[in-house]
Amino acid sequence: MGPTMKKFATLTVIGRDKTGVVARVTNFLFEQKANIEALEEQVTRGQFSMTLQASWKDRQMDRAAMQAGLARLAASLQMEITLRLTDPRRRQRMAILVTREPHCFEGLMRACRAGEIARAEPALVISNRRDLEPVARQHKLPFVVIPWNERAGAEARLLELLERHEIDFLVLARFMKILSPNVVWRYKNKIINVHPSLLPSFPGAQAYRQAYEHGVKIAGVTAHFVSMHLDAGPIIAQAGFVIRPNSSLKEIVAAGQKLESRVLVKAVKLYLAKRLDVHWGVVKQV
Repeated sequence: MGPTMKKFATLTVIGRDKTGVVARVTNFLFEQKANIEALEEQVTRGQFSMTLQASWKDRQMDRAAMQAGLARLAASLQMEITLRLTDPRRRQRMAILVTREPHCFEGLMRACRAGEIARAEPALVISNRRDLEPVARQHKLPFVVIPWNERAGAEARLLELLERHEIDFLVLARFMKILSPNVVWRYKNKIINVHPSLLPSFPGAQAYRQAYEHGVKIAGVTAHFVSMHLDAGPIIAQAGFVIRPNSSLKEIVAAGQKLESRVLVKAVKLYLAKRLDVHWGVVKQV
C-alpha cells in the first residue's frame, strides 16, 4: 500500500495589524486537524499580511467546515482571509504582465517552449494595451486588457483575475506601470521584474538614457523581486555590457535589450528551482 496522500492548502490573511491574529488562525487550523508546513508574516505601515501553508492527512480535511470557519474568523478579525487548495507537485501558474515591448515576453515563451522553464505554466497575460495581444494569441494564452487610467480600480481588477486564474507568481515583462503596496504585499517575493540598469544605479524611468547621459562605461540589466519601494527590491540576477566610446543611445538600448529577456528567464528559473532565500532584503542562493 502506498504512502498516505496529503491535501495541501495555502491561506492568505490581510488587514489592519492587531494583536493575536497569528494565534487565532493557527489555533483554528489545529482544530481543523491541519499541520502547518510554513508560515510567513509581515507588518508594513500598520498593515498585516500572512501566508500560511497547511496540510492534512487524507480525508481529514473538511473543506466546507474550513470555508465556513474561515469566513467567521475573517469577520471577527475584520480581515481578508482566502483559502486555496494546492498541490506541491503541480507546475506553478505564471501571470505575465506586458505593455508594448515584445522582447521579454517572447523570450519567456521561447524558454517555455524549449523546456527551460519546465516548472511553470504560463496561465494568463495581462496588459494595459492591446499591442501584444497577437503574441499572446499565437501562444494560445488568455489575454486581458486592463485600462490603467485609475490605479485603484485597475489593481482591483488585476487581483480578481489573479485569484480566478489561481496565479502563483507574476512576471513583469517590461510592464510599464507601477504596482502599489496593495498588490505587492499580497505577492511578497512572488513578483519578478526586469529593470534596464545595474540597480541600484539609475532606478525609475529612462534608465538607458540616464546611463548614456552619465557616460558610464558599463551598463546592464537587473531582475529583482518587486518591493514597496520603486526598483529597490531584492536582486535576483544581473548582467552587464561594456559601452564603447562614442556609443549612441540607440546602440546602448539595443545592447541592453539583448540581455533583458535572458536575465529575466534566469531569474524565473532560479525562483522555480526554490534556490532563493530573501534575508533582510538580500537574495541568497541556497
